[in-house]
Amino acid sequence: MPKALSTKSIAEKVVRWQKSHGRNSLPWQNTVDPYRVWLSEIMLQQTQVVTVRDYFERFTQRLPTVADLAQASADDVMGLWSGLGYYSRARNLHRCAQIVMQQHSGQFPRQAALLQTLPGIGRSTAAAIASLCFGERVAILDANVKRVLTRLLAFEGDLAQAAQERALWALAQELVPDENTDAKAMARYTQGMMDLGATVCLARKPLCGQCPLQADCLAQAKGRMEEFPVRTRKLKRSSQSMWLVWAQDTNGAVWLQRRPTPGVWAGLHCLPVFDSETELRNALPAIAQKTLQPMDTFVHVLTHKDLHIHPFYVRLVAGRRLSAMEGGWVAAKDWPALGLPAPVRKLLEASALA
Repeated sequence: MPKALSTKSIAEKVVRWQKSHGRNSLPWQNTVDPYRVWLSEIMLQQTQVVTVRDYFERFTQRLPTVADLAQASADDVMGLWSGLGYYSRARNLHRCAQIVMQQHSGQFPRQAALLQTLPGIGRSTAAAIASLCFGERVAILDANVKRVLTRLLAFEGDLAQAAQERALWALAQELVPDENTDAKAMARYTQGMMDLGATVCLARKPLCGQCPLQADCLAQAKGRMEEFPVRTRKLKRSSQSMWLVWAQDTNGAVWLQRRPTPGVWAGLHCLPVFDSETELRNALPAIAQKTLQPMDTFVHVLTHKDLHIHPFYVRLVAGRRLSAMEGGWVAAKDWPALGLPAPVRKLLEASALA
């Protein structure tokens, strides 16, 4: 920790700023309910607040407690999550709720170290729950907080290296308010660090004039804000082509099958997927070949992969089975509630609105 920095002063500035300028009206704030905090933290991973807000409201209306989530079916959970992406989060969420009910008497552990033992809860998420709900003096280090701290400290370590990330964790813990801080102030500090990264210490064009830590920020003093955090490893993008058959019967039912695990869209209900047009055509009965229609190809962008999707549409008489394909017909009134990949949902919804 640079000698010029006062850890007590940093914490006090963050707490004071959060109270008057931080985010205080999001639907998962102003609560010490670990279920709601946990749910929001999981949803906010790789997903922006503006998207999460509506999903969070729908999810908590349908499943207001961890007991409700634990008792829900996998299809119900995936249906509520459908469109948020990173579906392993939803599977871990469901399993975690079941473990909380079975092994912890329906109560979330109060310490970050114990929270980390639950499915889908990493170190930073565990710390967020423990500090926001139970006042534990433990640091968080999500992507936004990493940006704040590496700039504040002009931290030159390459975060692609595990040793450097561990070093930043240690510095983050040093900045946590001291032992005399009450639970409310600890929660406000944690929320303040997240808020600074999300609303002020932006990745591009940080709003340094609005930052309570401007006078302490070593990167700002050197005019090097956009050089931090340092991370040399670049994500390698890949691409995949897939052919989808959208089979619909005369009653409006759609043929769906569950995707295998692991893989793209694992565990979701989906239109049948093939590796080539030839494979798709060979899987269809002869009568379907006559009315099979190609649709416009489009690209669906995932974090590390571009999916080139080639959909085909076929309409069949109600009750006719696609015998060579796994799955079955799902009525028009039922498929909207299922967990569907975002591009598949968009295709089906466009048809429903037409």
